[in-house]
Amino acid sequence: MENGILVIDKNGQIKAGRTAQNQVVLAWKGEYEEGDHIRFLAAEVNHFYVIRVDDCMDEALVYVTKPEMDFIIPFQEKKRSYNPKAFSGERHYLTMRPALEREYLAYRNLALNPMDQHVDVGCYPHASANVETRGESVFAARNAIDGVLANDSHGSWPYESWGINQQDDAEMTLEFGRPVDMDRIVIYTRADFPHDNWWEQVTFTFSDGTQEVVSLAKSEYAPHELPIVRKGITWLKFGNLIKADDPSPFPALTQLEVYGTEVKA
Repeated sequence: MENGILVIDKNGQIKAGRTAQNQVVLAWKGEYEEGDHIRFLAAEVNHFYVIRVDDCMDEALVYVTKPEMDFIIPFQEKKRSYNPKAFSGERHYLTMRPALEREYLAYRNLALNPMDQHVDVGCYPHASANVETRGESVFAARNAIDGVLANDSHGSWPYESWGINQQDDAEMTLEFGRPVDMDRIVIYTRADFPHDNWWEQVTFTFSDGTQEVVSLAKSEYAPHELPIVRKGITWLKFGNLIKADDPSPFPALTQLEVYGTEVKA
């Protein structure tokens, strides 16, 4: 099997495509239409790939567990959490290649995935939550791992965030798709004051059954740096969110970063 990129319409017809043994580069002319999706074909599963889903989005270093991954082209409300230039116009440039060892074995942000989607398509890391404000794309869990750090407003890109709809039991789950070693968590809380509130305490729960309770302070732009060490974890949860005594009912998370490495043999 070869690696491949296919652009497929709502009727299952291929609008553009290319396959190759190693690196795939698809440049095509045409416009995306509602119902279109991009199918990435992986010759190897349980393997790392570097994928560019659109020419104005960052590459994603992802761990792929399925031979086919479908990326649904966002339209209307679903597109508000993306750069408005993304998926627009009639010229498009998409790439896919196996990641190099020096890339995926490096110390890095293990949570970063600009091409994460609301559903799990076998492409990790993947973020999900038990609540997302009004079900709107600009408040989806995936926004917290897309690499966009602007936190002084809320709403459309670049101010997308994970919103909890004022729900006391809100919880976000970050899945890595394989075991990883981590030594630091960095979080950017949304700081659109006075619209926003903030959390004074949060709890991280890990796949090994342990927890870490962390105290936070109000912060406008600076991230919260948390030295938390765990080995061989496959997921973590961000929950038990205690907001500050402030008139605003709207704390939110702009970005969650988890720094570490692949598990050393």
